[in-house]
Amino acid sequence: MEGIISRSTTPDLPDQAARPRRTAGIGKVLLGGVAGVLLTAVLLTVLWRPRTEVTYRSTAPSAVAYEDGSPHFLGLVHEHGLSGRHSYRMVIGRDSGLSYGHWVDVDPALGAQGIASTTWTESGVRVRFPTGHEVFVPARFFLHGR
Repeated sequence: MEGIISRSTTPDLPDQAARPRRTAGIGKVLLGGVAGVLLTAVLLTVLWRPRTEVTYRSTAPSAVAYEDGSPHFLGLVHEHGLSGRHSYRMVIGRDSGLSYGHWVDVDPALGAQGIASTTWTESGVRVRFPTGHEVFVPARFFLHGR
């Protein structure tokens, strides 16, 4: 059998390093998908971030003197939640920025219409809404920094 040249039955394979790997492409697609989801979540958070705004302000008149000797403020604060939820809260106290004081939660349907008027007396403050609802907050709840 000399002189017979043996031939291989398997064809020559191209170099493994030169051939792209299928798993590397899938990994890049998955990484791009995850990055896209994260960027979308960050963008939505920035656009719909929780924020607050004061929709109504009232200051106790100087003729109404409270025992703690401080000026007092009332505000209706509208809070926009990240989930799209809206809530309203009355804040009454000595802080003109309305970040601290006595808080009273207000139904969102009522708060969305705003406050019609406030009446300050030595015994407290009466808040009237356009719907006819009234809330009276006794002074003892918002005096002395509460």
